[in-house]
Amino acid sequence: MDILEKVKEYYGKQIKSASDLKTSTCCATDAPPKEIRDILPLIADEIQSKFYGCGSPLPPLLEGMAVLDLGCGTGRDVYIASKLVGESGAVIGVDMTEEQLEIAMKYQEYHRNNFGYKASNVKFLHGYIESLKSLGIKDQSVDVVISNCVINLSPNKEEIFNEIYRVLKPGGELYFSDIFADRRIPENLASDPLLRGECLGGAMYTEDFRRLMAQAGWADFRYASINAISLDDEQIEEIIGFANFSSRTVRAFKLDDIEDICEDYGQVAWYKGSIPGHPHFFDFDNHHRFIANKPMLVCGNTASMISNTRYANAFEVLGDRSVHFGAFAGCGSEEGSGSSDDDTSSCC
Repeated sequence: MDILEKVKEYYGKQIKSASDLKTSTCCATDAPPKEIRDILPLIADEIQSKFYGCGSPLPPLLEGMAVLDLGCGTGRDVYIASKLVGESGAVIGVDMTEEQLEIAMKYQEYHRNNFGYKASNVKFLHGYIESLKSLGIKDQSVDVVISNCVINLSPNKEEIFNEIYRVLKPGGELYFSDIFADRRIPENLASDPLLRGECLGGAMYTEDFRRLMAQAGWADFRYASINAISLDDEQIEEIIGFANFSSRTVRAFKLDDIEDICEDYGQVAWYKGSIPGHPHFFDFDNHHRFIANKPMLVCGNTASMISNTRYANAFEVLGDRSVHFGAFAGCGSEEGSGSSDDDTSSCC
């Protein structure tokens, strides 16, 4: 039985609710923003009890967007996204575990009615996130790709990131939460069914992840949050406690002008305070807090990420790339952009 089949067995047969997990690794560490907290009471109780995720990978400004959830499970994030995109948007959930999809699809009409929609804007597909093309998901057809503590389970992560890049529209966003490690996990532990199912065996070594992203087309990406993980199980701690694990939420955009380090073009940006739920400031990533109406020096990559994406109307950017002033100060240690300093420092 290969790794994916073992994972299907674990989540389809052995784990019936979040309380069956041995560790808290697959449990959310980020408190969801208010707009998501307001939707949660509308989500079916059975779906919430069978939710396994390590973050809250639902970015703002989703109205009217086409969203793809990779490894959607019983569909909690799909249905939250369904409410956020509105009737004019659409959400696709993909999962390989039939037992979980059966629960997700059982509540499709329930949520359509709760949201007051004339027709459901949700579709679930049974298949593998490594092979989205086989499911009919076309090139450049998706505005936002999300995933919650699933990519670590796959032994074919390179294929996943290549597929994500393919299906995203230009300017589209990848926004996902997952488990990362500060070193490579030995193969004998990576293939262990329990450790794999608990989101530890397949945790991505941060530097290998950076390399995978660059190969797929993302020369620069950002960590929106980083939280240390406690294993909370003596047996598992004894086996794999030599590594340090963290839950991270990652933001990356499909843009042609992103460089592999942050370069200084003398550009200035300010946030208009117009993103719903963020009237005073907006945390773009874990080292960019944009204060409403306050000018801020930004590197060329950040300027592109906020002006050539759906965030453009929320920001004003002054300057272009006609004059270059060298590398942006502190860029060599930026999280997500060629850093070997794993948890601190910033670029912009």
